Amino acid sequence: MVTEVLILPRVAAGYAATMAILNDIDHAVSILMQGGLVSLPTETVYGLAGDASNPLAIRQIYATKGRPAGHPVIVHLAQDADLQRVAKIDERAVALASAFWPGPLTMILPKQDHVPDEVTGGLPTVGIRVPDHPLTQAVLTQFSGGIAAPSANRFGRVSPTTAQHVVDEFGDAVPVLEGGPCTVGIESTIVDLTHEQAALLRPGGILPAAIEAIVGPLTTSDTKAPGTLAQHYQPMTSLLLSVDIETDKARLIDGGRTVAVLTASDPEHYAKHLYGELRRLDQLGVDILIAEAAPESGLGVAINDRLRRAATTFSTD
Repeated sequence: MVTEVLILPRVAAGYAATMAILNDIDHAVSILMQGGLVSLPTETVYGLAGDASNPLAIRQIYATKGRPAGHPVIVHLAQDADLQRVAKIDERAVALASAFWPGPLTMILPKQDHVPDEVTGGLPTVGIRVPDHPLTQAVLTQFSGGIAAPSANRFGRVSPTTAQHVVDEFGDAVPVLEGGPCTVGIESTIVDLTHEQAALLRPGGILPAAIEAIVGPLTTSDTKAPGTLAQHYQPMTSLLLSVDIETDKARLIDGGRTVAVLTASDPEHYAKHLYGELRRLDQLGVDILIAEAAPESGLGVAINDRLRRAATTFSTD
């Protein structure tokens, strides 16, 4: 990935002085058991985690993020967890779990009655996944329960892929378990298994073709799921998703705008560094960010999905 900054110089990122960084799994588990929140690393993004069985903890997640009520969150589980404790599992779910967990796949399934409405947004369905990060798996195993963990950022803003990003969002208010940079960098694929035909709700690190090889052709559905709003993942600076960055750059500069340009690279590299670069460029103070679209295939579909949602408020007026 090549980042080109025009008009303004690059701003060097540094690790903020903070007491919020944790390096102790026991401490993270203790916070969760007491009903508190902690940010945990996953292979996709850092999550803002709370006890999924504790309605007060879930409400605290919503309040901290500024997340609107009724927007469901995903329940994260240990690799050896009994999935039936949270959701009603069918053969398709068993097959997908065997193929892709731990990993960046979320399944939407009918919920068990005891799952709090705060987790599901009052819906009869619940999203579950098993994250692929050794520290978070250790926390989940020791905690011995489900953990709700939407992305650890203000609602609608760019997701965090390092501990520093979480600190940038919340300062010392949210302890962060340091787990290094996220290896995938964009949120999980979400597949809806609540109907006879499985449906793709959000593209991500697990490609549709791999899912279809197990459950058959995917359709679409209107089941509510995290990260599927028209406006999401947005930097504070207006963002233009471009298929011709040189033309768009010249037009905007000729119009008196200052811009920063994010050029597409290999899809895996682009996905891994996408949010970090958007966060960095957002601090430069330019008028407009230009992000080059990825090829509309494979992982590029998921990258472009995030960029389209990030760019929905852009205006060239």
